[in-house]
Amino acid sequence: MHIHLHINGSSIMLSDPYPEYGQPLQNPQGYSLQLVVDDIDTRWKRALDAGAEVVMPVELMFWGDRPGQLRDPFGVIWAMNAPAT
Repeated sequence: MHIHLHINGSSIMLSDPYPEYGQPLQNPQGYSLQLVVDDIDTRWKRALDAGAEVVMPVELMFWGDRPGQLRDPFGVIWAMNAPAT
């Protein structure tokens, strides 16, 4: 499996680990993937229903945004943020 994301004229390509080809799954090392979404509550529930676990719950921050972090079943950290309106 792989994905090719087009974001603001750039590409991000992701794939599953392939230990049989020398590309094992490794623990994330100080990064997360950030998703800026309009409806964080719907996206958050969808991720939890798909097996993600909460790393940092969604909270309203003093600057007005609502960020949170999840770990997917593969161990990748995903940060979501609903910007202040």
